[in-house]
Order: sequence, then C-alpha cells, then structure tokens
Amino acid sequence: MSEDIRKESCDILIVGAGGAGLRAAIAAADADMSVSIVSKSLLGKAHTVMAEGGIAASLGHADSRDNWKVHFRDTMRGGKNLSNWEMAKIHAEEAPERVRELETWGAVFDRTEDGRINQRNFGGHRYPRLAHVGDRTGLEIIRTLQDHAVHQKNINMFMEYTVFRLFKKNGKAVGAMAYDRATGEIVIFETKAIILATGGIGKAYRITSNSWEYTGDGHSLAYLMGADLIDMEFVQFHPTGMVWPPSVKGTLVTEGVRGEGGILVNSEGERFMFNYIPEVFAAETAKDEDEANDWLDGKEGAMRPPELLTRDVVARAIMNEVKEGRGSPHGGVFLDIASRRSPEYIKQKLPSMYHQFKELAVLDITTTRMEVGPTTHYMMGGVKVDATTGSSTIDGLFAAGEAAAGMHGANRLGGNSLSDLLVFGKLAGQAASNHASSTDFTPPEPKDVQTALDDLLRPLNGEEGISPYKLQEELQEIMEQNVGIVRSEEGLQKGIDELNVLSKKLTNLRTTGSRKYNPGWHLCLDLHNMIIASKAVASAALERTESRGAHTRLDYPNYDDVFETINIIIRKSPDSMSVVRSPLTKMPSDLSDFVQKEVV
Repeated sequence: MSEDIRKESCDILIVGAGGAGLRAAIAAADADMSVSIVSKSLLGKAHTVMAEGGIAASLGHADSRDNWKVHFRDTMRGGKNLSNWEMAKIHAEEAPERVRELETWGAVFDRTEDGRINQRNFGGHRYPRLAHVGDRTGLEIIRTLQDHAVHQKNINMFMEYTVFRLFKKNGKAVGAMAYDRATGEIVIFETKAIILATGGIGKAYRITSNSWEYTGDGHSLAYLMGADLIDMEFVQFHPTGMVWPPSVKGTLVTEGVRGEGGILVNSEGERFMFNYIPEVFAAETAKDEDEANDWLDGKEGAMRPPELLTRDVVARAIMNEVKEGRGSPHGGVFLDIASRRSPEYIKQKLPSMYHQFKELAVLDITTTRMEVGPTTHYMMGGVKVDATTGSSTIDGLFAAGEAAAGMHGANRLGGNSLSDLLVFGKLAGQAASNHASSTDFTPPEPKDVQTALDDLLRPLNGEEGISPYKLQEELQEIMEQNVGIVRSEEGLQKGIDELNVLSKKLTNLRTTGSRKYNPGWHLCLDLHNMIIASKAVASAALERTESRGAHTRLDYPNYDDVFETINIIIRKSPDSMSVVRSPLTKMPSDLSDFVQKEVV
C-alpha cells in the first residue's frame, strides 16, 4: 500500500458530534474509556442545533397530570403502534432525569414564575411537555453537552473529518477509515466499539430542513457492514417548512409557533385543520374555534387545537388543501401567529423565528402570515438496535439518535428527538464501554483497507466521468417524484429502477483537483451513502402496502392490520438489497391497555 495513512486507536469511536454522539461520549468517558469523536463539521455545528421548539420530558411543571405513562402513550399512539414499546417506555421514564442533568451541567431553560423549568405545548403531546430555551433549545443542548465533553481528558475530537468505511473482522466491528475534509489526509481508526450518531438522510431530497451533513452516512455504513435497518419507509415531512420567499425555501418553522398559538389557514381564510381530526385523537382535540380559544386563553382542561395534531396528520392536511385549490400563491398554506399573539409575546417566545425571517426573508412574523408546506425533516428508520443497549446486529456496532430506529415507529412526535438523543446516547455509551472493556484491539484486514482506499480515491483518478452535482440532481428528482410524501406502487417501482441505474453510475463519478478542500470529491463519496439510503426507503415503502403515519400509499390508503404487527427489515445480501418482514415484540397487557385508554 503506497498511500501514507495515519493510524489512531481508541476504545470507542463515535461517528457524529450531535446530541447523541456527545452524550454517548460523556457516558463512555465516565466509564474511563478512551473516546474519539469524528465530526463531519466543526464542533457545535451539528444538526441538533436546528431542533428549536423544545425537549419532551414529563416533568409535570406546566400540568401536574403529566407523567411518564402519558408520555409513553402519546409516543406509541403517535408512532401508530409501530414504536418499539420497550424503547418508548425507557425514553418516557428517563427523559425527565436527562433534562435535569442538563440543568445541573449549566443549561439555562426558560422558567415558570416559581422558578421551575417551563414547558410548552407541542403536536401529539397531551399536556405541555417541552422544556425549552425560547426557540433555540437544540443550540443550548449542544452548547451544554460540548462544554461538558471538552473538559474530559479522555475524549479526542476530530473535527471536519468524514468516516468513509467501517471494518469488521470475525463478525466484529474493529475499525474505520476516515479522511480530513480540509487536507485530504486519510486516517485508520482501530477501535473496540463503534457508535453511529450520524443523523438522517434529508439531502437525498431537494426540499429539506436538514443541513448539508445529512447524507445517510450512518445508515449506509451500517448496511454495508451487514447490520439490519428497519422502518426505512417512514420519512417524516415536517408540515411547516417555508415555501416562500425562495431565500428560505424548505427552512423549518418550528412547531413552537403553533405551540404558542399559531394557526393554519387556507387561501379562503378558513382554519381548515378542524376538518382533519382523526377519530383516535377526537376526544382530546378542540372541535371548533371556541374550544380552541379556550386553550389559547389558558383555561384549565381545554382541548388542544387541531394544529397540534401529529405531524403526519398536519402535513397531509396541508397537501390536500393545496391539491383541492385552496393553497397559498406559492403552493402552501398560511401560518398565522401575528393575529393571535402580541409582537412582544412573539419576540420573547420565538426570538430565533422572528430574527431569522426578518433577516433572511424580509418577513416580520409579528405582522405577516408565513407561507408554509411540508419539508423533508426526519428519518424514523435507521439501524435496528437493542432497546436497552443501542447495539446493532453486528457485534461491537452501536447506534443512537436519528441514525438508530425503533422508538418513533411510523411517526415521531415533536420534541421526542432531543430527549431520544440524550436517553439513548447515554445508554449506547455505557453499553459500548461494557463491550470495549472485555474486547481486545484487532486490526482491520489489509485487503479490506486496500479496497476501501481504492474506492475512496477513485473519483480523483483523472479520467473523465460523471459530475457528482448532476447525479445529485437526478437523485433528488427521483426521490421527490417517486418516494415523497405520497407514494404508489408504480412510482416506487419506477424510483427503484432509476436508483439502480444511478448506482451503476457511481463508479464513474469524477471530480477535478486534489484532495485538499475539494467539495466535489466529498459529494462523490456522499452520493454512495445517499443512494443506498434512498434505495432502502423505496424498497421498504414498496413492501408496506398500506398507509400509516408518515408513509402514505395512494393505492393502499387505509391501515392493514397485518402491517401493525411487523417491522420491515432492509438487509444486505451478496448481490442485492433484501426486504424481510419481522414480527414486533408484543407489548405487556397493562401497557397495551393504557395506550388504548382515553386520557383527559
């Protein structure tokens, strides 16, 4: 091997420096493990900072009736009964402690008048449950976690590095190949355990709230190693992304706007969400303007407004309004908080929203309605993990956060992502430490390293080939047209066929220049991951012949009881991508009965 490759070793390698990766690193460092964190961007720039509205935890500060069982029920019902019940239970039980832990580490949450952490309403949550810092909650969490992590002597940061390939030997994860995005230097990490905390796949779509890092890296790395993926058909389209002006198209409008009283209206001025209340939520949702105003006025026992139904319900409602000709001029609907709250209230509760759109869109949300529509936002699917440890189906490989799957089922509730990062980041860090403590270092096979090196450098070999930018445009067009918010057998099959054609083009991707500061080279490599993740989404969506949660089939518009009892697994076969149905673990009867019970 002629290439000069630097070697690093650590007990635990963590891929990703968002909330899940940092919390895992802290847990592993507390267990006296040596930890290396590989961050695709600069520390503090992880996509977690874009989670604005709050972190879900049943502290009971805003409504004393809230508790972990109600939070568990809301999560299961929001996930359309496909959530891993054990993960949902652990999450609901441990989220309050993780929030209090953040507070002891220095997080500055908004407070109630008596000095406790304040909580706000959010879609799908029965009671006000989201602890928040204005609308900058994710930023505060990242600030707190990284401040705590950088003071640990046994955590080593590799900023602006990308992990390209994972290695296993005798069935166990043993290392990874990464490269420095600035210099092009190649690094081999030898390690005893790997934790994937890489986030989602949003950049496979043209319109997304996700940042540039979200290229399905963790999903693809795990799949290529042989780990199972589940729930890949469930891609959440957040109902309120900006559709106008072009300068902010796709930019997320936090659910906190609706949580603070914002309403959705169509081009006819109708508050249309009253027309889309599912039967399962009817007992706890306001039926008309008067009932909704009781909630706005803070009356005890008031029903939540229909704008705070689960994200899949709201997104489909907006799409239907547009389809039937009642949309806004630019293909969305109107989100109005200006007529509901005073300018002072909006600036206090939603400072980031106010300043962001004032600066980037020349739009004052205290006086003007926003034009919003669905934007690709979150990946419910990911690496199949054990509920208590975060371990994958590969020995020594763990996952947490958006790269892992199970807890959210068919649809994630807003605010659950941030508490998910903390709860399962900690568990993965602890479990990886236990694994590493009884494992020896094993170097990767030289032939595997050479194969990875050849694949890594192929786009730079000087031959003429295909532009990565052109290929990404083709990918995004395929996903938007065939694997978007509404799907059909014809469209999905067409999408899979076209994705297979793109896959064959990957070896012909070429870019000019050296390895230093070369975004074209980076995109060539990212496209491998995006296409694998996209094929997994389309293949799972074709298999699930029903509509459930974030997965809507035009040709199968209803629930199918058969699909309420299974996960769809995506698994690597020698020459293809396999699709397997796997039975869900049965929930204990006491919890099942509670999930079905009405809570008022």
